[in-house]
Amino acid sequence: MSGENQDATRFGRIDSDGTVYVKTGAGERAIGSWQAGSPEEGLAHYARRYADIVTEADLLAARLNTGNADPTQTSAAIKKLRASLDDAHAIGDLDALAARLDELAGRAESKASEAKEAKVAARADAVARKETLAKEAEDLAESSQQWKSTGDRLKAIADEWKTIHGADRKSDQALWRRFAAARDAFTRRRGAHFATLDSERKTIAVRKEELIAEAEKLSRSEDWADTASALKGLMTEWKAAGRVAPDAEQKLWKRFRAAQDAFFTRRSEVFSARDAEQKDNLAKKRDLLTTAEAIDVDADPQAAQNAFREIQAQWEDIGHVPRDAMSGLSRRLRAVDDKIRAALDVAWRRTPVAENPLLAQMREQVAKAEKQLERAKNDGDARRIKKAEEALNGKRQFLQLAEKAQ
Repeated sequence: MSGENQDATRFGRIDSDGTVYVKTGAGERAIGSWQAGSPEEGLAHYARRYADIVTEADLLAARLNTGNADPTQTSAAIKKLRASLDDAHAIGDLDALAARLDELAGRAESKASEAKEAKVAARADAVARKETLAKEAEDLAESSQQWKSTGDRLKAIADEWKTIHGADRKSDQALWRRFAAARDAFTRRRGAHFATLDSERKTIAVRKEELIAEAEKLSRSEDWADTASALKGLMTEWKAAGRVAPDAEQKLWKRFRAAQDAFFTRRSEVFSARDAEQKDNLAKKRDLLTTAEAIDVDADPQAAQNAFREIQAQWEDIGHVPRDAMSGLSRRLRAVDDKIRAALDVAWRRTPVAENPLLAQMREQVAKAEKQLERAKNDGDARRIKKAEEALNGKRQFLQLAEKAQ
C-alpha cells in the first residue's frame, strides 16, 4: 500500500455500503459515497482532494512569505480556505492542516496590520514632505530676490512633488494649491522687479563709475593698511550697488578690478622687498648675537661692557626683523647684557673705594647720559627722548648700586 493510501487509511475509511468517512479530533464525519471502484481507489481519490487543499495552503503560505501579495487579500483567502475544512470532502490530517491555516491566518493578519500602519505612515510622510515643499515655496515667494536660483528651485520643487506618492487626495490638492499660489506670487514679483530694472541700472552705472574713480585714486596710495581697508570697503559697496546689463557690467568690473590689482600688486612688491630686507637684518643681528655671546666677560667686565655697547649701537642701526623672531633675539641680547652687569657688579664689590676708577667713570657716564637726554628734549624727538631716559635710568641705578657697595 502506498504512503498516500496509508495516510488515507489513517484519517478515513469507506464502509461496506460505500459511505466515505474522514477522521478528525472531533470524531468521524461522512463526506461522500464511493461506488465507482475499490475502497482503496476511493481512499486515494479523497486523499488527492486533501493534497489539493494542502497545495493551495502552500501557495498561500508562499505568497505570505514573499511579501509580494496584498496581505489583506491573502488573509481573506486563508480564512476562506480554513472555513472550508469543516465541510471538506477530503481525507487527510485535517486537524494539522487547520492548525497550520490558523497560524498562517494569524501571520497574515499581523502583516495586514503592519501594511496598514505602513500605509498610514507613508501617507503622513507624503503629506509632511509636500507640506515642507509648500512652506519652502511660500518662504521663497515672499522674500527671495535671487531670481534665477529661486526660479530654478521652484521648478525643482515641482519636479520633486511629482515623485511623492501616497498622500490623500484632499490634502494633496490643498497643498498643491498653496504651492501653485506661491509660485505665481514669485513670478509676479520677479516680473515687477525686471520691469523696473532698466531704470535702476542707469543709477547703478553712475554709482559704479564713482566707485571706479575712487578705486583708481586709491590705487596710487602708499598708505598700505588704510588703503587696503578702503578698497575692501569699496568692494562691499560695489556688490551692494546692484548690477547693470551683463556686457556693461563686465566692462565696469574690469576697470574697477584693474585699479585694485594695481594697488595690491605694488603693495605686494613693497612687502616682498621689506620681507627680504628684514630677513637680511635677521641674519645680521644673529651674527651680532654670536659676537656678543662670545665676549669674554670674566676677563675684563669693563671692556666687555664697552664692546657690548658698540654691538647695541649696531643693533639699533640694522633695523627691523620679522616679527616672529623679535622676542627670541631680544631675549638672547638681554641675557648677554645681564651677564655683563653681573660681572661688573662683582668687580665693583672687589675694588677698594679709593682705588676704584669705575665709580668716577660711571659718574661721567651718568652726566653724559643727562646731556644726551637734554639734547633729545631740545630736538623734540620722542623716540630719542624715550631711549635717552631709559639709558639714564639704567646708569643711575648702577651708580647707586656701586656707591652702596663701597
